[in-house]
Amino acid sequence: MRILGLVGATHDSGIAILDDGQIEVVIEEERLKREKHTHSFPILALSAALGADGRGFSDIDVLVTPWDVARLRRSFARAVLGRLPGSLSFLAESTHSPQRNEIAILNFYLQRRLRRHFPDVTMPPLVNVGHHESHAAAFFVSPFESAAVLVMDGYGDDAATSVFSGEGHRLRRQWQSSFFNSLGMVYTFVTGYLGFQPVADEGKVMALAALGDDRFVEPFKDCVHLLADGRYAINMAYFSFDTYGEWRPFKSRFLEAFGPPRAPGAPLDERHKALAFALQRVTEVTITHIVREVVRVQNVKKLVFSGGVALNCVANARILETTDVDEIWVPPSASDTGVPLGACLWHHHQTVGAKRTFELTKADYGLAYSDAEVDCAIAAAGLTAEVLDDTALYSRIARDIAGGGIIGWFQGRFEMGPRALGFRSILADPRKPEIREMINSKIKHREAFRPFAPAILRERAAEFFEIDQADPFMTLAPAVRPEKAHLIPAAIHCDGTARIQTVAQNSNPAFHALLKAFEAQTGIPVLLNTSFNRQEPIVASPADAISCFLRTKMDGVVLGSRYITRAMQTLTTLPQ
Repeated sequence: MRILGLVGATHDSGIAILDDGQIEVVIEEERLKREKHTHSFPILALSAALGADGRGFSDIDVLVTPWDVARLRRSFARAVLGRLPGSLSFLAESTHSPQRNEIAILNFYLQRRLRRHFPDVTMPPLVNVGHHESHAAAFFVSPFESAAVLVMDGYGDDAATSVFSGEGHRLRRQWQSSFFNSLGMVYTFVTGYLGFQPVADEGKVMALAALGDDRFVEPFKDCVHLLADGRYAINMAYFSFDTYGEWRPFKSRFLEAFGPPRAPGAPLDERHKALAFALQRVTEVTITHIVREVVRVQNVKKLVFSGGVALNCVANARILETTDVDEIWVPPSASDTGVPLGACLWHHHQTVGAKRTFELTKADYGLAYSDAEVDCAIAAAGLTAEVLDDTALYSRIARDIAGGGIIGWFQGRFEMGPRALGFRSILADPRKPEIREMINSKIKHREAFRPFAPAILRERAAEFFEIDQADPFMTLAPAVRPEKAHLIPAAIHCDGTARIQTVAQNSNPAFHALLKAFEAQTGIPVLLNTSFNRQEPIVASPADAISCFLRTKMDGVVLGSRYITRAMQTLTTLPQ
């Protein structure tokens, strides 16, 4: 069975194809459209996977979407009718985005758009899968035969938090919170309150939290009440998103407790940092409160965590530190970037009943580009490249990075999810404290308080970090071992943690070989790894990578076996 998963009416639109339980491709539309968190219908992703004329649809047996439309309509109706008259604001155009209107008629929207773009194609049958079910289905490609499964996001089609039990090729929902009882919504709206972009910049708030003091922790605890059964309740005395949505998410009580909101771009002061700290601390406490009871009731020590909240790598590390969970697995596309794949997995295993045959150990399921396409992009840019064999390439790049170079690294297919995992990365030397500011000033131009991530050989991870499990998808932020901190100062956040990526030889042989080459030259099995972009989606194609190189002050870029440095170019237009 070949299943196509598609979402095209919310942020992070994209597609996935599952072929007899094996992942064939996962493509987020933003990578090809070059627009972050695009709401656009994923026509570029569909065309790349199935042909511009849609001829590949003939091999698709079923089309699945990660929203249960009937369930969503019922939830929406209850939300409006149960909160009259204030909830009538949901119907106002000023508080209700067109994208959400399209969710409400999702099947019609998808079918109409598909017919428009592929008028001569007979479409496969369409099946709706629940949103949290699509998140929970990450269990089916996890390393666990049985596990507790926790899903937390802003909202699904009927819940904001769901708990499942996973066993073999079956998932069973154990409980769920109500639609508006959402820790994810609180985090997102406070992100906006702090002057950042909701549903995009929550990671910035997580990083900012490390700079704050605890003045607001006790007051913020009143915003989220912990219940005796491992559940929680948002205190709606502080919030009004259940009646006014995005237009007015906070009541006056919140403003009285925490002060006025920060305007976007305004200076960050100690109050803002303290509010970020309180939000993060209460989020961690709430998540670990849930997890303790979940693993006690289910009598398991393995946890799969998915949904947008699962991208909070600091909270994930806290789960390992403070609960009975001995191993946690978070998919690389835990947010809505992963639900097209999750819908495929749910249909294949839960609906059809197929046994599990596949474990997700790597993230490179995007598009690949041939050497000829790389050469064409290099020539189109008027650049000169060296072609090196593997041994020479890894040794040369390791030497240049050790010498202070900042290098773009482009290999194979691009990653799924929001993290650069050694296929579309910018790499630097973690031994040099000044390298972080150099990356920011030369390339990224992002907030100085945001950390960069260390990638480390899997076999050396426990030596440098307080962690006993693999983390190939950069989903945990453990503490750096004090005796190793002086060796990798650029990779450490101000709170002594690091969002790590463990690199195994069998999942990313090229990146593993580069780390080994750097280790051979420096004794350090770690590279600083940040996403290959500049305030844009992570690069997808060779042309994207070269464009980013030319628009920044990277010292070099590797595309497969091709190595381009500034020193070998004669162009006067290269940034100096």
